[in-house]
Amino acid sequence: MKQVCSNLWLADGDTVFFFTLPYSTRMTIIRLANCDLWVHSPVRLTADLRTQVNALGNVRWLIAPNHLHHLFVADWQQAWPEADLWGTQEVQNKRPDLHFRGTLDDTAGPWREEIDQCLFSGSPAMTECVFFHRRSATLIVTDLIENFDPAQLTPIKRVMARLAGIVAPKGGMPLDWRLSFRRHRAQARANLEQILCWRPERIVMAHGMLVAAGCDAFLRRAFAWLGPSPDIPHRQDTDKN
Repeated sequence: MKQVCSNLWLADGDTVFFFTLPYSTRMTIIRLANCDLWVHSPVRLTADLRTQVNALGNVRWLIAPNHLHHLFVADWQQAWPEADLWGTQEVQNKRPDLHFRGTLDDTAGPWREEIDQCLFSGSPAMTECVFFHRRSATLIVTDLIENFDPAQLTPIKRVMARLAGIVAPKGGMPLDWRLSFRRHRAQARANLEQILCWRPERIVMAHGMLVAAGCDAFLRRAFAWLGPSPDIPHRQDTDKN
């Protein structure tokens, strides 16, 4: 695992292939003020990873943010049976074999004192719940933004990924998902406005290179397909710890 800042860690998982592209995977762990752990998009659980996680604190929340990020949840539930699993309605419909404690939507979760959330909805293809860790000013997403390292792609796959709009430093929402908002852009714009209002200073994603500077400009460019974005002042004060 890699510690990004105080109380926030990342763990890279296996590479999986989706539409022939190699998708690196990444999990985010936040240690809350009471030392409980909030685990976003769990990766494959190994003995070494389990030891590292146990050293951080007690796993309290498991988060399945969309219907594509659920593959390893069952192993985590077995390892930490006291943890509560939360997922979008779509992932709950897809995985009736899993026991969910709650549904991710625009209503603040039990972690509301430290983590905000927004359901990026309006697409018939997929809905994703995105999160903002206030103390570190970190936006946490899975497929909403993909930012592939071009050096990790073959020339042909690099072209494919660029056509999809998911290659760093100009990553964004994959083209197929983007096109599905054709009749629902107003909802997407409202979602984007909420994210911009958080004023993130770091973007952590499950697939690709992190964004550690210029997040406002990155987001406005990535979602330029929605039309002009709202004029929201940049964040002035940030506690990065």
